Amino acid sequence: MQTITAIVETPKGSAQKYNYEPENKWFKLSKVMPAGMVFPFDFGFIPNTKGEDGDPLDIIVISELKSFPGCVMDCRIIGAITAQQTEKDETVRNDRFLAIPEASQLFAEVNEIKDLPEGIIQQIETFFVNYNEIAGKKFKPLKKLDAKKALKLIKPK
Repeated sequence: MQTITAIVETPKGSAQKYNYEPENKWFKLSKVMPAGMVFPFDFGFIPNTKGEDGDPLDIIVISELKSFPGCVMDCRIIGAITAQQTEKDETVRNDRFLAIPEASQLFAEVNEIKDLPEGIIQQIETFFVNYNEIAGKKFKPLKKLDAKKALKLIKPK
């Protein structure tokens, strides 16, 4: 199975959002979430890619691990949630790629999005809808892709 590199910006359980600033080569605190709201899994990006929003492609690393900003992991893509994000009357695709770290033991047998409990996918979708709403944006999940279709969307910039 093909692996990709993921770089974590915001760790699982964090109530703070961090962004990587490539020009400065550091992670910067972007925002503090409302009380009780935390990232359900490690959230980051796939280096050397570019989405419609101009940023590298977003990745959610699903595992029992809790990493740290800047942690680099070899992961296998298990699928994606395609989505539209609207801000100030401008709508762009802003998909969320789903991955499992090669180091994960708990999720070692998960190779496809369909192998995950539906509750995990629902939790991820609900989190991003709410997270964007707080930021004044609209996040609309469109469809779920299997690993093969998701991998086809990951192209070097």
